[in-house]
Amino acid sequence: MPKAAQEAVVAVISRSLLWLSVLVSFTAYSATLPPDAVDILQHNYEGGGMKIDGPSILVRKSVGPQVSLTGHYYVDSVSAASVDVLARASAYEEERTEISGGVDYLHEKSILSLGYTNSSENDYEANTVYFSASQDFFGDLTSVSFAYAKGWDDVGTRGSTETDELKRQNYQLGVAQVISKSMLLGLDLEVITDEGKLENPYRRNRYIDPANSANFLYQQEVYPDTRTSTAFAVRSMYYLPYRASLKGEYRFFTDTWGIDAHTVDASYVHPLDNHWTLEAKTRFYTQGQADFYSDLFPFENSQTHLGRDKELSKFSDITFGFGINYELQQGVIPGIKRLQLSFLADYIKFDYDNFRDVTAEGSFLPGEEPLYSFSAWVTRSSLILEF
Repeated sequence: MPKAAQEAVVAVISRSLLWLSVLVSFTAYSATLPPDAVDILQHNYEGGGMKIDGPSILVRKSVGPQVSLTGHYYVDSVSAASVDVLARASAYEEERTEISGGVDYLHEKSILSLGYTNSSENDYEANTVYFSASQDFFGDLTSVSFAYAKGWDDVGTRGSTETDELKRQNYQLGVAQVISKSMLLGLDLEVITDEGKLENPYRRNRYIDPANSANFLYQQEVYPDTRTSTAFAVRSMYYLPYRASLKGEYRFFTDTWGIDAHTVDASYVHPLDNHWTLEAKTRFYTQGQADFYSDLFPFENSQTHLGRDKELSKFSDITFGFGINYELQQGVIPGIKRLQLSFLADYIKFDYDNFRDVTAEGSFLPGEEPLYSFSAWVTRSSLILEF
């Protein structure tokens, strides 16, 4: 996939799912193996000139009382006509396929997990191995988790057999604590290191034409070869007397490129009866720009590192989401312990503070184009069967 497509949507829906599946064990609050189940998901993203959709199938199966096997198949079909693509090229279509497998081992109050994931597209190959461990303490009121993931990617371009290497390492430490019979609290620390080809091989930054200040030209982006990011999150869940629940989260992110970001997330889950559940959420995200980012550079090669990716700019987004779930428990369908049908939808509004829309209609001097903004819808439909 041309990495010009690595916008917020791809980062959230595509690449991030790789790490999300690796580190999902941090959501657990007690040492129990996941139930035997088949999860079928259909996701769709549409906004900012991009459309991404595809299926996801996750299968979990126990082998005795201590071992659980997991297999995951995931597909992204991408149609892209974003502002970055249209500024210098035509729209394109492509597909990414992800396959992963893992094993969980339960020993007394500990769970050990090991797995491998491969993600493949026409110009990007990603491989990841991961290991995680969690341990319960103090009468199962406290859970401590650790995870490590190592990735090695081959970054290429269309029409070329040459590739560049990208190495990734991810460390996470998590603590989950039962505060009372109604409240859970979680603390997570995450450190990610990247080394290698970090810039987008298709993306260009722009600079003022020295022969005509009313025009601009493009040149290849140049990023640092390394990046280290650190994130700290505080999460809490509170169960209300009428079976509803409130969830809240704050996350702080910082990296060696100069980006600082804050995320505030809140959600509410409300049961209607024994089968139907409604949920609503809101999320606010804001970040500062990278040290080497500029929407318009003064001249060619004006500094050592040059970036115009709008995800490196100063921007914010706000999300409003809602969902409905239907669940049947054991005994209704022979052989099925639990069946759940879900539909979730998010509306996201992105506003960029210093990234300008060069495709805007009208006559504008370089650097005076309208600031870019767009909205997007993300939907997920899922079926979960536990055996």
